[in-house]
Amino acid sequence: MRRPVEPKQYTSKKYADTLRRHGIRQSVGRTGICYDNSLAESFFATLKNERTHRTQYPTREHARRDIIRYIEFWYNPRRRHSALGYRSPHQARNDYLKRRQAA
Repeated sequence: MRRPVEPKQYTSKKYADTLRRHGIRQSVGRTGICYDNSLAESFFATLKNERTHRTQYPTREHARRDIIRYIEFWYNPRRRHSALGYRSPHQARNDYLKRRQAA
């Protein structure tokens, strides 16, 4: 009988359970494989360079609202990404949903 795979040291069962409860698929590659994180790191670098490093926030709530506004009104609908075939995240999602619906 095979034992279940233990979570990687940088994850936890509680974290994995939270993701599962919210319907989020956890992406954890083999040790030394950087591709799982590269898109997330690229996003956060862009967020910092284009938004948060240029803005002083008086409160955490102000920062939260501004970052949400940036993601929802600029990043997702307009910003093109080479990893998405030079489409915006919004366009890539719509294309995915259309293909899924056609199948």
